[in-house]
Amino acid sequence: MEEDYESVLLIIRECFVYKIPPRTAARGYRASEWGDLASSFLWKGRLRIISKGKTCEIRMEDNSTGEIFAVCPYEIHGNSVEAVLDSSRYFVLKIESEGRHAFIGMGFQERTDAFDFNVALQDFVKQLRAEKEAIDRATHADTTPKKDYSLKEGQTINITIGNVGAKRTRQKPTNTNTGGLVPLLPPPPSASQVKQQQQQQQQQQQSFF
Repeated sequence: MEEDYESVLLIIRECFVYKIPPRTAARGYRASEWGDLASSFLWKGRLRIISKGKTCEIRMEDNSTGEIFAVCPYEIHGNSVEAVLDSSRYFVLKIESEGRHAFIGMGFQERTDAFDFNVALQDFVKQLRAEKEAIDRATHADTTPKKDYSLKEGQTINITIGNVGAKRTRQKPTNTNTGGLVPLLPPPPSASQVKQQQQQQQQQQQSFF
């Protein structure tokens, strides 16, 4: 089995982490309740989204040393990442460490960073779905019974290719009065016959005088 390797989906150079009040009832979070967003942040540093196989993590790291401040394992169907109600730049992340979890606020100065953050997570989900569909298609193809096109005993197959193998019919000769034979010319007269004909012609000429 091929070993999964880490892939960096996104790097954002600057993000901010906030302490947030407990969630009340079923309503969502509001960044306006976190205090002065420009100065009340707990931590500032780099954010990276890392995928490995079917898992994905949001890591908040020190820009200089790379030391990890917090890790949010991304859950497709869970509440690991939730957008706030009053801003497109702030989110609530569920971070985990040594079996324990907590919720923190996280935000960006630029809306483009927040947009890229959302797109990277959506692309990861699309990739997982595409891989699952490919596996399902392969499994379905393996379980579908294959049709047997081989000839059974006693069966034959006829193949016609153009006029190959076609019987040629020979045209019958046209019937004539000669019975189909070419008529022969009469033989030339003999010398005695020619002499006799000449004598007869001379006698006929003398009879006119």
